[in-house]
Amino acid sequence: MKLVIDPRRCKGCNLCVKVCPYRIFRPGRRPNERGVVVPELDRPERCANCRLRRLYGRTICGVCQLTCPDQAIRWEEEEAYEPRKVAVEY
Repeated sequence: MKLVIDPRRCKGCNLCVKVCPYRIFRPGRRPNERGVVVPELDRPERCANCRLRRLYGRTICGVCQLTCPDQAIRWEEEEAYEPRKVAVEY
């Protein structure tokens, strides 16, 4: 699973930046075509939901998705050939 922010739906409120316990979001730097500064993903491989959702068969965290007022955050299935980055934290 991988996390995706839909720039067409996001209004740039940055609530996801504030509530994520894994700190995978950071405030955006440049406005998109609508003039909205969309948050960026900062090492999304740290997200437990992205890593372990398939293993446990359920949503592990999902705080960012629940908090987003515009429903701009979702998880998508990764392709089998898509390279994955693994983060090991101590």
